[in-house]
Amino acid sequence: MRIFSGNAHRALAEEIAGYVEQSLGEVIITRFPDGEVWVKIVDNIRGQDVFIVQPTCYPPNENLMELLIMIDAARRASAARITAVMPFYGYARQDRKDQPRVPITAKLVANLLVAAGANRLLAMDFHAQQVQGFFDIPVDHLFAAPVLVKHLRAKQIPNLVVVAPDPGGLKMAYAYSNMLEAGLAIVAKQRRSATEVEALNLVGDVKGCNAVLVDDLCTTGGTLCAAANLLKERGTQRIFAAVTHAVLTNQAIDRLRDSPIEGMVTTNSVPAKDWRGFPVEVLSVADLLGEAILRIHSNQSVTSLFNI
Repeated sequence: MRIFSGNAHRALAEEIAGYVEQSLGEVIITRFPDGEVWVKIVDNIRGQDVFIVQPTCYPPNENLMELLIMIDAARRASAARITAVMPFYGYARQDRKDQPRVPITAKLVANLLVAAGANRLLAMDFHAQQVQGFFDIPVDHLFAAPVLVKHLRAKQIPNLVVVAPDPGGLKMAYAYSNMLEAGLAIVAKQRRSATEVEALNLVGDVKGCNAVLVDDLCTTGGTLCAAANLLKERGTQRIFAAVTHAVLTNQAIDRLRDSPIEGMVTTNSVPAKDWRGFPVEVLSVADLLGEAILRIHSNQSVTSLFNI
């Protein structure tokens, strides 16, 4: 077994390699003067079980292209099996045609990974569960819930209500409410644009409670902040957020600082940012991914990794 990393999140790849008690494989990734990516895998990987760690976080196109070229290089170097390890699967929001003449880019990315030579995918918290069905290769889809719920339990937040900031997150919020033995509420929203969200209504009793907004992804912060403002209007005492992938823009950090949200807990599926004073706790998912890699390599079940 060999583990390699692109430039997207080498720190996480090193943590994963440490968990499986290996050193990262040596790979050279450079750019031609015109910006083209050039890759050379230095180690001999003929007949090896290769895992390539590369979340497609910012800049997504650069990181995706790096991943595709690394997979192609491994395939041409006669690797026995190639597993793309994507802690964050970019383009997953574009999973359907919700208006005329738009692409289904999540499916396009799946096609590209398979065409490049990936034999398997290991990912965590897809934005849409149906992305698993876009692949004709095995997909191991992990959840960050075991890491996040354990942390939230330790905080012992009294009178807790788990809130889905939009209808799409209801299933995730319901799972968290069961695991935390907490109440459940949902915010109905209307998206004005890619950066602007208007919270319309709230279903559930939150008056006098402490709320945790749970979501798989936060980019502009519009959904979370609109939901938090509505919760505050309805009498919620303290508001926190738990997000798997904090792909935050600078605008999002400013919004969060000005919102009623007191703090956020997230994972290191993408590189940490400068939070500029906003309280964020970053939990590592390296052990979770590392254990999954060990079990995939030895053909064991990964089902128990969903338990808390």
